[in-house]
Amino acid sequence: MGPDRVKVERSPADAWGDTSPGCRKLQEGIVVTTVLICDDRRSVREGLTRVMSAVPGVHRIDCVAHGDELLARFSRQPVDVVLVGTQRAVPTGVEATRRLVAAHPQANVIVFGAPDDAGSIAAAIAGGARGYLRWDASRPELVAALAHTLASTAVPTPRAPTDSGVQLTERELQVLRGMSQGKSNGQIGRELYLSEDTVKTHARRLFRKLGVRDRAQAVAHGFRRGLVS
Repeated sequence: MGPDRVKVERSPADAWGDTSPGCRKLQEGIVVTTVLICDDRRSVREGLTRVMSAVPGVHRIDCVAHGDELLARFSRQPVDVVLVGTQRAVPTGVEATRRLVAAHPQANVIVFGAPDDAGSIAAAIAGGARGYLRWDASRPELVAALAHTLASTAVPTPRAPTDSGVQLTERELQVLRGMSQGKSNGQIGRELYLSEDTVKTHARRLFRKLGVRDRAQAVAHGFRRGLVS
């Protein structure tokens, strides 16, 4: 077994004795047993492999460094979840996501990156990714995100055209659109003739309404629900 494949020799409950809602959801019917990680940084692949090894039910983790390898590996042996790394101003992760989803629309791709890199996250979601994870997500957050993403995307299309039920004000939508374009709070404020503090206030309100923690999660949610395009 080479360094790019890990067989996890532990029972689902052994990982951390996890009784979190996300863990229970995975154990109750959302099964993630095989994972494929794509990132060109070895340290990132190894770090994420260690984290994923603790996820209940996972028994095989494969790693690739580039989009060509990702497409070839998935075509040869599909997996339950694909994790693709994104980097600011580096399009490789986004392009890998687009190519994989174009070839295999059923692929469950979750991108991971910096919480303030809304541009990359937005591009990946538009390209077919079904969810987003922060670099610094804790293990319980990772499990919950996996469960939520798989449960809420039972169809192959990455964006739902139906009404999300979330009622954002026009100003909040404008702020969210600015975030989806990778603009800073200051840039959004100048375009809308608002102070940066006012933009932050609108941002906090829309975060609360969407149930997210940061702008990248907000953008990902907005793309999935058709709030931004």
